[in-house]
Amino acid sequence: MGSFVLVHKIMFRLWFVAWMFLGLCSAYDQNNCTSNETGLATRYSCKSTQDSCETFLVYRANNYFNTISKVSKLFNKSSDEVLLKNNLTSSSLSLELKQGKEVIIPVNCTCSGNYYLTNLSYEVLNNTTFSEIACGVFEGLLKHLTLAEENPSQGNQPEAGSELHVPLTCACPHTENFTRSKKVKYLVTYPLIQNDDPDKVSEKFGISSEDIYAVNNLNLWSTVYPETVVLVPLMDGPIRILDIPDSPSPPPGFLPTVVKTQESTQPSNLYIAGYVIGFLLFIILLASGFYMKRLKKRDVVHSFSPTNSLTLWSPTRSSQISTQTAKSNTTWCLSPDLLIGIKYYLLNYTIEELHKGTKNFSQENNIYRNQGDFVYKGTVNNLEVMIKRMRMEDTRQVIDLHSKINHINIVKLLGVCYGVSNDSWSYLVFELPKNGCLRDCLSDPCNPLNWFKRTQIAFDIATCLYYLHCCSFPSYAHMNVSSRNIFITANWRGKLADVGRALDSSATLTKSNDSTEIPKGLVAPELLSHGSVSEKVDIFAFGVVLLELISGRDNFEGKPVKDSLGFLLGEASEGGCFEGLRSFVDPNLNDYSLPEALCLSFLAKNCVADDPLHRPSMDDIMKVLAKMI
Repeated sequence: MGSFVLVHKIMFRLWFVAWMFLGLCSAYDQNNCTSNETGLATRYSCKSTQDSCETFLVYRANNYFNTISKVSKLFNKSSDEVLLKNNLTSSSLSLELKQGKEVIIPVNCTCSGNYYLTNLSYEVLNNTTFSEIACGVFEGLLKHLTLAEENPSQGNQPEAGSELHVPLTCACPHTENFTRSKKVKYLVTYPLIQNDDPDKVSEKFGISSEDIYAVNNLNLWSTVYPETVVLVPLMDGPIRILDIPDSPSPPPGFLPTVVKTQESTQPSNLYIAGYVIGFLLFIILLASGFYMKRLKKRDVVHSFSPTNSLTLWSPTRSSQISTQTAKSNTTWCLSPDLLIGIKYYLLNYTIEELHKGTKNFSQENNIYRNQGDFVYKGTVNNLEVMIKRMRMEDTRQVIDLHSKINHINIVKLLGVCYGVSNDSWSYLVFELPKNGCLRDCLSDPCNPLNWFKRTQIAFDIATCLYYLHCCSFPSYAHMNVSSRNIFITANWRGKLADVGRALDSSATLTKSNDSTEIPKGLVAPELLSHGSVSEKVDIFAFGVVLLELISGRDNFEGKPVKDSLGFLLGEASEGGCFEGLRSFVDPNLNDYSLPEALCLSFLAKNCVADDPLHRPSMDDIMKVLAKMI
């Protein structure tokens, strides 16, 4: 039985591949409610005026329509009918609904002018736009273009007091465009919102996601968007929407790009037609895979070294891609190629807003100077921000890099303010985590960081560096990790700043324009000697941060940092290693674990080794820290 289910699942996926290659059109319109473009399913077509059916729409309670009474009136429906369909009693008629509460609206769907629709009339309360009515009042149950087309006498903007004809989107299941099974009785019009996907919708209605894929002509690689609608096929019986809790946030650095399909243990007539096509396609793909493997075998052998490389997977490439690290095992990550097409938005600030928010870039608002750029704190639009003054050419580099990376432990770039000419300064606006930089937190004796917070912050930054080193293509080295570039959020989590200056690991560092003198013992020796750019420079800097987290110190008396760890080599006083460790630990710490402190000290010692090859990888570091948190 298990093998049958596995074969069944494989054939289902291959059937979707074959479907895509055969070029079948999609009945899902990805253009949202406000779009000025139309798609194949902007309105569902019909063939005969005899086509009609009783079906349902889904509407969500909001600030203006927040009771069953108000929602019923909006859709010209009897309150009793809406109460009955939502399994509510008359006592719920005037009770305020929770924001976003989904309400089932029974409607009559008819064929008119070659399109299915549910006719409503709506009286405009004040001067507004077609977009505000279609996308705001009716929450995307029709497009603003459709509303404008149906009300040509209103011009470009309906006036208060006018009555509009509102043709809401609907469909009937007996139309051959949609029927995949004779059991389907209703096609419910469901407006998608943020975080909705076919799997989540199917769970709400208690049906299989494959049915939603099929009826909307979607496939496993399709993307669905907020402010669009899908059809939900339902069988006979009472209609119920289950309350599904929001799914947890994805782990740092992971951005899902495809939608998974629910497993089914029962064969369905839906897939039988695709088995033959799927089997033939499977044979072709298998043969092609062996052929490509033979062609690429020599290249892969030359590029992959089992002792010092990390292999990244890219679905858009036929061969493996290797980047140099010190890790011997293979790690699989999402290729940034999967993120192509995702838009990156930045706010455009005016120089007046920045002057006002920083008190004209006053000295009291200056946080520090970094690589020749001045960094200020300020308040813009009631939001605490960090503003970095930069040269125009550097600004473009930072924006370009931030558009390629996505990680929860990276300080977020919010917007930009360009100078009036190419020779002017420009300004980048970043979020400013509430508790400031790590160095300031460690220096505050009145509110010291406890041991758990310190180990959590270390793990956060390690996770971020692992993302840059191993899950980005090309891989990046931050090259400026320090306690002043680590910021602490309100819930005491660490975020890495100045990521926009990260360098491709294959680059060579030129002479820095940073006027700040850095003690030689606090940076990797190979960086000082010949400007090497590599992940190992970040490992060294991370080791220094670990030592600061353990000791609370921001300097090591001008000595190489490894000299401060002499107690690990038996150079301590009479008390031995543990006594030396106790004297090294931050005196403000009184809740730390001595074994964990010793473990972190050894980890830091390995990170700041003179020889880069003797330093651990971020993968090794994360494994150590994960056991502490």
